[in-house]
Amino acid sequence: MTTFDAGKMFAFDLETTGTNPHECRIVTSALVRIDGGAPQAKELLADPGVEIPEAAAAVHGITTEHARAHGRPHDEVLAETIAEIRRAWRDGLTLVAYNAAYDLTVLRSREPSFTVDGLVFDPLVIDRDRDRYRKGKRTLGNVCEHYHVRLDNAHEATADALAAARLAWMMSKKVWPELAAMDGDELMEYQAVAHFENQRGLRDYLVKQGRDVSDFRISAWPIDDPRG
Repeated sequence: MTTFDAGKMFAFDLETTGTNPHECRIVTSALVRIDGGAPQAKELLADPGVEIPEAAAAVHGITTEHARAHGRPHDEVLAETIAEIRRAWRDGLTLVAYNAAYDLTVLRSREPSFTVDGLVFDPLVIDRDRDRYRKGKRTLGNVCEHYHVRLDNAHEATADALAAARLAWMMSKKVWPELAAMDGDELMEYQAVAHFENQRGLRDYLVKQGRDVSDFRISAWPIDDPRG
C-alpha cells in the first residue's frame, strides 16, 4: 500500500436519512477527485425509497418530495459510489472522509460485498488522537475552524468532502508531516488503533460518570460491521 500523498486524494461524503449507519440510506453522495489540476467534483442525488425524516432534512436540506422528484434510484447511486471509490483506489488515490467509519459503514450495510481495498485518511480520527485534550466539539465545522480550513457550506455533501480534503492536506503538510511519511499499512493501523482507544476512553469516561454502559459497543474503523 502506498504512502499518503495529499496531491492524490479522493474525497467522499454522504448525506443520509439518519444517524445510524447500519440502518440509514443515502440521500446525496459527493465524490471529489484531486489528482493534479482543479478538483473534479460529482454529487449524486438519490431517492432513498423511504421517507426522509424531518430531523435529517433539517440538516442537509433535502426533503422526501425533492428526492423523489429529482433523485436517481438509491441502489443505482450506491453502485456508482462504490465503483468510483474502487476506481480511485486502483488509481492509487487515498480516500479522504471525515468520520470515515460512518460513511463506509453505510456502504457496507447497503452492499455487503463492499470492502476497503486502499488507503483511507480520516481527519476526525487523526485530530482526536493528535490533539486529544483540546476542549470543544469535533464537528467538521469546529475542526475546520481550529485548523483555519475553509468550509463553504456545512452539511452540503460536496462542500463537506472538499473541507475534509483541505484538512487532510493541512494535517499532512503543515501540522503533522510525519503522517505522510508513514507506510500505508502503518497509517491504516495507526488510525484503527486510535479509533479504538478513543472509543475505549469514552466508555471509561461514562463509567466514571456513573452511566450505564451495558449497551456500549466499541465500534471498528474504517468499517464497523457487527457481523465481523
